[in-house]
Amino acid sequence: MKKIILLFALITVSFAQAQEIKWMTFDEAMALQKKNPKPIFMDVYTDWCGPCKMLDKNTFQTKEFAEYINANYYAVKFNGEGNTTVNYKGKKYSNPGYDANRKGRNSMHEFTGFLKVEGYPSMYVLDKKGEIAKVIVGYYQADQLLTELKAIK
Repeated sequence: MKKIILLFALITVSFAQAQEIKWMTFDEAMALQKKNPKPIFMDVYTDWCGPCKMLDKNTFQTKEFAEYINANYYAVKFNGEGNTTVNYKGKKYSNPGYDANRKGRNSMHEFTGFLKVEGYPSMYVLDKKGEIAKVIVGYYQADQLLTELKAIK
């Protein structure tokens, strides 16, 4: 009997685990968008941002939110102070002041400046043509963010 209860508990825990969003780079999303037009949901975050970490833990991990994003968007995680190269509308954006050894805040990525990020976290929705359709700034719970996203047409 104990084995059956243990097996049932393990099965229940495995089904209750968080859903994963299929994150990709901005360039990957733009390439996929050319083949199969779909909006892009981009989370612009930094490593030091507390509300960004709360979004990751509390909002992005919920099953309903992850399923909605995966079904309707290409999902991009973009570090506003990171060292990736971004290609957008024929221009390359980088972070020439990036310091891999720096702890805490780093220099701002050029693409962050182009986007005119007002604060972290910032979430950008790009339409099927790659144009910015909506900017959402700050921490949102899953149901609040879903309401915002579902209102975009």
